[in-house]
Amino acid sequence: MEPQPEKRHIAIFASGNGTNAENITAYFNNGNNQAYEVALIVCNKPDAMVLQRAEKLGVPSKVISKAQINDQETMLELLEGYSIDLIVLAGFLLMIPPFLLEHYRDRIINIHPSLLPKYGGKGMFGHHVHEAVVAAHEKETGITVHIVDERCDEGRIIFQASTPLSASDTPDDVERKVHSLEREHFPRVIEQTLASLPSR
Repeated sequence: MEPQPEKRHIAIFASGNGTNAENITAYFNNGNNQAYEVALIVCNKPDAMVLQRAEKLGVPSKVISKAQINDQETMLELLEGYSIDLIVLAGFLLMIPPFLLEHYRDRIINIHPSLLPKYGGKGMFGHHVHEAVVAAHEKETGITVHIVDERCDEGRIIFQASTPLSASDTPDDVERKVHSLEREHFPRVIEQTLASLPSR
């Protein structure tokens, strides 16, 4: 019997409620996936719901401050300690420092709640995006998964999915439609990204 290859490890960075983090973890850590697993959840807010979700899911979590995420020794020691192959940003509101971008070049991905390049950039996150979409009377919106680089929301796009909007949709309605797309597509896009990466 041939030995099984070692699993590749995902770190999820999140700042808030953690619904995406929970969905991703459920997808990979269900006992059926022999290739990949969520090994660590990193959060910058000690009272964020994502930490409770991590505990319930049995995934190690780490609270980091803004100073810590900008400390090269701290972050590389943490991530290498869990043999992280891919960093997934799921509602993480701190900027990724240059040393992490370099060390994990093309191995950090983010999901954005609009069809980039529309409604991206500084200050455009969460409900702010959905409010802007409604204010502009857009006929559709969606999600964008992209590589994280030095420019906010401008990294190479690896996946997009759209959903139609009606004139009566509120920002809350838009948010529900976007969350549905996130649940449906994000774990699969992460899996495809991992499959395409060379070994570290």
